[in-house]
Amino acid sequence: MFRRLIEIVTIIVMSALIGFAFNMFLLPQEILSGGVSGIAMILGLRTPFNTGIIIFLLNIPILLLGYFRLGKRFIAYSLLSVGVTSISMQWIPVRGISDDPILSSIFGGVIVGIATGLIFRSGASTGGFDIIGMVVNQKKEFPLGGLIFGMNAIVVFISGFIFDWDRALYTMISIFASGKLIDSVHTRHVKLTLMIISNKGDAIKKKLLANFVRGITVIDAEGAYTSEKRNVLFTVITRYELEDVKRVIRETDPRAFVNITQTVDVMGYFRRN
Repeated sequence: MFRRLIEIVTIIVMSALIGFAFNMFLLPQEILSGGVSGIAMILGLRTPFNTGIIIFLLNIPILLLGYFRLGKRFIAYSLLSVGVTSISMQWIPVRGISDDPILSSIFGGVIVGIATGLIFRSGASTGGFDIIGMVVNQKKEFPLGGLIFGMNAIVVFISGFIFDWDRALYTMISIFASGKLIDSVHTRHVKLTLMIISNKGDAIKKKLLANFVRGITVIDAEGAYTSEKRNVLFTVITRYELEDVKRVIRETDPRAFVNITQTVDVMGYFRRN
């Protein structure tokens, strides 16, 4: 229950921060965010309608798609995120903090990227291309920020034709910064291989199998110096699971030796969700 509360608070605060970045850094310089938010910004700048309301309306069909593919709780959280962003953009004035479009695009992109990454980590999305990216990511894992960046290229071309190509390049800087920060915060695509050496291998194996849906391979080994019989356990986990796995190992055998390496790719069955 406490964890669920932390997730909801994080989503609300970060979604409001996205609205702040839009109204204080990007919109005053006519710099766009990516995806559906970028399209909404174009409509907001060219029509009398509030950008926040347009973001909410454009996200409705995409949220319905996500409802069938990503689950009820995920979509409920995402709807909360889109709603808070929309409301915050109506309350926060569109007033540029900086007159420099490069600084505005970088700082706006960084703030949006950090906030979006933390929203992803809380089990939600900011709607739009984020949901489409996550649906694609279920089938074939890519760094999510890079995947969203690729889909957002269309927004850059649209902004170039509607505004000017300088603004389009500033938009590209903003989207690139967001994508990099998303991948730095949202690390579910990163896989780690653990080699655990312990004389309590059976106890560690049982604890890991009870707490994580991960396969484990156990090999009998012998210490070269002590000639003691030990177990070597191999398993592959996501970056998200690392701290919990380390905690379980410490509780079971504080003297266990653990080698952690980043995995380039995984073939065969690997639970992605």
